[in-house]
Amino acid sequence: MLLLDTNIISYLLKQDSRATLYQAILSSDKAHAISLMTVAELFQWADERQWGQPRRQMLETWLNQNYQILPLEYAICETWAKIRVECQAKGQRIEVADAWIAATAIYHQIPLVTHNVKDFRCISQLKLGGPP
Repeated sequence: MLLLDTNIISYLLKQDSRATLYQAILSSDKAHAISLMTVAELFQWADERQWGQPRRQMLETWLNQNYQILPLEYAICETWAKIRVECQAKGQRIEVADAWIAATAIYHQIPLVTHNVKDFRCISQLKLGGPP
């Protein structure tokens, strides 16, 4: 299984040309998952763009049909806290949303596929996959 970062889902959703960078990874036999944080970020994006209910429903259906949405677990909260402290101790900033996504990947012991590898480099336990 692979956990896809919000930016990868966004590229796919918008049919952005950067999605082609991940074609080999995404066409592998591995299942694709997303975190609840990614779902939240996508609905924030829809709200900011004032999507109507039919379009929001299309997004929800597309996500549920194509990705396993990983639930929030108590241990993910503990992992999130450790990530924030680790990055702070290294003098590196990590966005709150990125820490949730990374914590989900670490808890489930799966690689995170992201276009923004540098945003996650401060996290020692995280397995990363990015553009070739």
